[in-house]
Amino acid sequence: MSDLTHESVSPARPGGTFELAGRAVARVGYGTMQLPRMSDPHAARKVLNRAYELGVNHFDTAHFYGDGTANRYLAEALDSKNDVAIVTKVGARPAKWGPMPMVPAQRPEQLRAEVHDNLRSLRAERLTVVNMRRIAPGSFPLSPSQMVKFDDQMAEMIAMREEGLIEHIGLSTVSAVELRAALPAGVVTVQNQYSLASRKQEPVLDIALAEGISWAPYFPLGGAFPGAAKVTHEPVVQQVAREVGASPAQVGLAWLLQHAPNVLIIPGTTSIAHLEQNVAAGSVELSGEQIARLDAIKPAAGVRGLLSRLRRP
Repeated sequence: MSDLTHESVSPARPGGTFELAGRAVARVGYGTMQLPRMSDPHAARKVLNRAYELGVNHFDTAHFYGDGTANRYLAEALDSKNDVAIVTKVGARPAKWGPMPMVPAQRPEQLRAEVHDNLRSLRAERLTVVNMRRIAPGSFPLSPSQMVKFDDQMAEMIAMREEGLIEHIGLSTVSAVELRAALPAGVVTVQNQYSLASRKQEPVLDIALAEGISWAPYFPLGGAFPGAAKVTHEPVVQQVAREVGASPAQVGLAWLLQHAPNVLIIPGTTSIAHLEQNVAAGSVELSGEQIARLDAIKPAAGVRGLLSRLRRP
């Protein structure tokens, strides 16, 4: 995708803008993880086109979302949109069976194969941003072949950038130590699990903010796993929502946007009505007093801690 053009006639960007890969992108973006649930390509394209009409020009995706389905929908809907930044990711592949929709694919040669998969399904000659989804040994049950050194993964990402397959490198699910180690290579975005109800990754966010790197949290409203805290269930969130005339979900998203200026939210949905509500969260203004009350909510354990508990006999 090329840089922004004719900015004066562009739609207003929900939530304002932040620079990502040399582009001014809307701070309210769209994540495509749910799109493969839509069996009607026309309906999927309508959701994506409506997002673009509302000013969204940052789309987060992956080939392993429906084995290329989400990417194909994106390519069909947004192929001619020159002001769009598409961020994809590697590090997993679709599962053929089992309870998880995807399985680790962490080896360097697998990262490279996934880049080529994304190129094909997005119909692109080069990928704008590719997030390397790190699964560190000990954070998730991994086979020996999937226990890969972070430096080896970064070396492969840098090689693919030098070859022109990708334009910029992003990281996902990384620690503060890993992010600091990757900074000399050039990192444009970080995508870790983070929400008002789960702030374990605050030190990583602090590094990203100090370095001018965008922060695109996944599970922005919590509740990703059974027993995990949900932002919308917090009484303070519900009270603030009544005060500002918004939904609890909108308050949770607005808190993220006001928490740090480098935050880019990427909520996903298959519903146009829900999409419009998510975009409207970019206009929700929280007072300093309301932010303080929300900040005082005690965060829950992160995904890593929850997975650890789930693995216990």
